[in-house]
Amino acid sequence: MNGTSQELYRSFAGDGTPHFVNLDRRACPSTNGRRELPELLQSKAPLPFRGQGRTEGKKVLEKRDTNRDGTTFLWSLKNTYQGETFFDDKNWHFYTGEDPTHGTVNYVDRDTAIRENLVSVNDQGHAIIQGDNNTWLPYGEHRKSVRVISKDVYHHGLFIFDLNKAPWGCGIWPAFWTLGTGSSWPDAGEIDIIEGVHNNEVNQVAWHTKAGCYMTQKPQAKFTGEIHKNPDGTDNLVCDGCVNHNSGCAIVQWDRASYGPYFDSQGGGVFVAKWDENGISIWNFYRSAIPPDITSGSPSPDSWGEPSAHLAPDNCDMDTFFYNHTIIINITFCGDWAGNSYATAPNCPGTCAERMMDPTNFVNATWDINSLKVYSKQSFIGSQSRAERTATLLGVWGMMGILGAVGGALLL
Repeated sequence: MNGTSQELYRSFAGDGTPHFVNLDRRACPSTNGRRELPELLQSKAPLPFRGQGRTEGKKVLEKRDTNRDGTTFLWSLKNTYQGETFFDDKNWHFYTGEDPTHGTVNYVDRDTAIRENLVSVNDQGHAIIQGDNNTWLPYGEHRKSVRVISKDVYHHGLFIFDLNKAPWGCGIWPAFWTLGTGSSWPDAGEIDIIEGVHNNEVNQVAWHTKAGCYMTQKPQAKFTGEIHKNPDGTDNLVCDGCVNHNSGCAIVQWDRASYGPYFDSQGGGVFVAKWDENGISIWNFYRSAIPPDITSGSPSPDSWGEPSAHLAPDNCDMDTFFYNHTIIINITFCGDWAGNSYATAPNCPGTCAERMMDPTNFVNATWDINSLKVYSKQSFIGSQSRAERTATLLGVWGMMGILGAVGGALLL
């Protein structure tokens, strides 16, 4: 059945704080598109601000990580999006179509984004992506913003996103995520790494797949977050994006390190998504707790402790449900999640449509990015990496060729 349902589920946490679940959903779309997440995260107070796997003072060593089958590997740098070259044309497509989540937004092309200062690189070398915060709009008009999609396509990887600040504020809906290409949504999967609305202080990680992928619960799966609940209070383990109002499966990071004004006030931090045959894991670290191996360029997730969120391969084969992903960074406004939850969002005055008019409401609709780095696996055979073994074999073959040539010359 096409169209949307018009419902809003409301319950209360033990402390009386409202918990809102937006049930205004589209039917499963027939083309790749962005669907909305299920809730305004207000069901309980966030945990005290903390980091994961504090590593201050530890010596940085090149450490191999281990697969579930016992084989070892290193993460090798594949791509860097950073500084003056961040917005190079070879890196990103600027999406200009209609917002699949019905946001009150006009996504602009690269030239317009540069000309109107919606993307820039500042004097500190930070890449800036922001919504229009200069233009007064008539009621009902859409606000300009940016949605960039990587030109490189990834299958597995370690994605390290270093931010000074992420967007937040009433009516604002940012996301950093990856999306499968080449098939109808959600057949190739979707991984939501950072996403929230309004003045939320916690992040929600989500996965959306075709039918057949299920989340594994604790203690079999190891993560510190909390699985998103169904309205009846049970864990939602179904990642199928075409059921349950397109909500997929999700884990809430009840940590003020993960989203919103407090994240920004502490100088931001780092989000990491690890995707391989061992599952998909998400970590976040505030600025003063970033592991030294990340800073040194030799990341070793095995040393960071339990992730905030983890989708295990036990009930969801990674290569069946996630493949050929692009990276997407965007900011939209109102729409299916931020718009439908606006009336009950704490400390958000008026309506979302009214909020859109005043540009000063969007001064925090900004991504301030130090870097985005993507690493790939470099496996080991014995004591050598695959690349080192190849180089050694080439060297041996080359030496054999030289010796053969010398021997032939002596025979002549």
